Amino acid sequence: MNNIEDFREYCLSFKGVTEKFPFDETTLVFYVMNKMFCLVDIETFEFCNLKCDPDQAEELRAEHNGIKPGYHMSKKHWNSVYFNSDVSPKLLQELVVNSYDLVVKGLTKKDQTVLKEM
Repeated sequence: MNNIEDFREYCLSFKGVTEKFPFDETTLVFYVMNKMFCLVDIETFEFCNLKCDPDQAEELRAEHNGIKPGYHMSKKHWNSVYFNSDVSPKLLQELVVNSYDLVVKGLTKKDQTVLKEM
């Protein structure tokens, strides 16, 4: 995913995902059932913010220069993952899936059922 179009297409490929610009005209936010799982600046396309398990977040930051505490987010639950860094495309995809899955697990039973039926 070398550009915003490919990244956007990948994020939108998950079930129940929508996108909005709730903060400004450059910060694209991806939601699953109206809960954020990914944010990216479409102008700079330097990094994305992804939700992460707190223990795994610390491990990933220690192992990769391209993974930092979430920019303007809860540092405990969010990581900023830099695209042109030591983070492989495969790991980036896994981290996007992980963020999506974490948000889905946190949904109400009702929303999880609606999502499964989509």
